[in-house]
Amino acid sequence: MNHDEITAYALDKPGAVADEPWEGDLVAKVGGKIFAFLGGEGVGLKCGRDADEAAELRDRYPDTVAASPYIGRFGWNVVALDGTVPADELRELVDESYDAIVAKLPKSKRP
Repeated sequence: MNHDEITAYALDKPGAVADEPWEGDLVAKVGGKIFAFLGGEGVGLKCGRDADEAAELRDRYPDTVAASPYIGRFGWNVVALDGTVPADELRELVDESYDAIVAKLPKSKRP
């Protein structure tokens, strides 16, 4: 799965919108909250409730998945789109990140 495909998949989620809060850094938001960082060579996703859960993915793919700078302690990882992580698992990670953010939104902002 390449960068264009993962971006299209993320932005196809209900209520998802593209935003560029920082110059050159595309993100996908739902209800005003980021669920995917789409700038750069990889994708940043919420991969667990906390750093310990996110570490499970890093342990499975040590050369492909890293803790996100600044927010890794909150369960965010950066996944390189180098073909190591299978496409179906990448889609599942996007789905889980989206679902985690939607679950925390007030009901009035949920899609």
